[in-house]
Amino acid sequence: MHITIYWQNLTPGASLLGGILIGLASAILVIFRGKIAGISGILGGLIDLHNSANSHRLWRGLFLIGLVGSSSVYQLFAPLPPSNISASFGTLIVAGLLVGFGTRMGSGCTSGHGICGLSRLSLRSLIATISFMFSGFVVCFLFLHVLRMG
Repeated sequence: MHITIYWQNLTPGASLLGGILIGLASAILVIFRGKIAGISGILGGLIDLHNSANSHRLWRGLFLIGLVGSSSVYQLFAPLPPSNISASFGTLIVAGLLVGFGTRMGSGCTSGHGICGLSRLSLRSLIATISFMFSGFVVCFLFLHVLRMG
C-alpha cells in the first residue's frame, strides 16, 4: 500500500487558529448560554416546533448563520480551497440520512461529543468519539482499498 502526503496542503497556522476559534466559540456558548456547541442539537432546537421560545431560536439561528457564513468572510482574505464533490445527488441524500440517523443514535454529533464532550471529560463522549472515528476509518479503508471506489 502506497500513501501519498500532499505537504503543500499542510496549514498548521490556519489550522491552529481555526481550532482556537472553535474552542473559544464553544467556551463562550457554554459560559454565557449554558449550551453545548453540538451542531445537530443547535439545528434540531431551531426547527423544534414544540419550542416556541424566540430567545432560543435567535442564538441558534445566529450560530448557524455564522457557521455557514464564515466561509464568505474567509473569502474576503484568501481564496477558498477548491471543492470537488464526485458523489451523485442520490448518494448525498442517503449519506445525509445516515449521518442524521447516526447522530440521533449516538445522542449527538461529532462537534457535540468530540469538541465539547471531550473537553468536559465525558466518558460517554469519549466512547462516542472513538466510535465515530473508528467507523470512519473502517468505511474509508473499505471504500478506498477493498472496494476500490476512490
